[in-house]
Amino acid sequence: MESTNWPSEWVRAALPSAVLALVSDEDAYGYLIAQRLGAAGFGAIKGSTLYPLLARLEQDGTLASTWQEGDGGPGRKYYSIAESGRRLLDEHRSAWADFTTKTSALFADGKPLDLEKETS
Repeated sequence: MESTNWPSEWVRAALPSAVLALVSDEDAYGYLIAQRLGAAGFGAIKGSTLYPLLARLEQDGTLASTWQEGDGGPGRKYYSIAESGRRLLDEHRSAWADFTTKTSALFADGKPLDLEKETS
């Protein structure tokens, strides 16, 4: 997917959940996560943004990590989603769906969904 020039505050808000989603099915190392984020449309995520986020998610207990030997090169730190991260991702998926539905309606006609229901 081609990257979109989204406002940086949108990317920062979505990035933790996007990282959890990316490692929810398959462990990945930092550079691979950055590549997959780019392929998903997030653009180039700098290491100075990604690695502190990975450390924070690991410290919070939502990600776990292991060192794995490299194929002819240095080892890599692989990240996997922890059970608490899986629960958080499920919560974020549900909340994000609700958020995007409401903001899309608001942006489309300038009226919050709740207000439309009241006036119908």
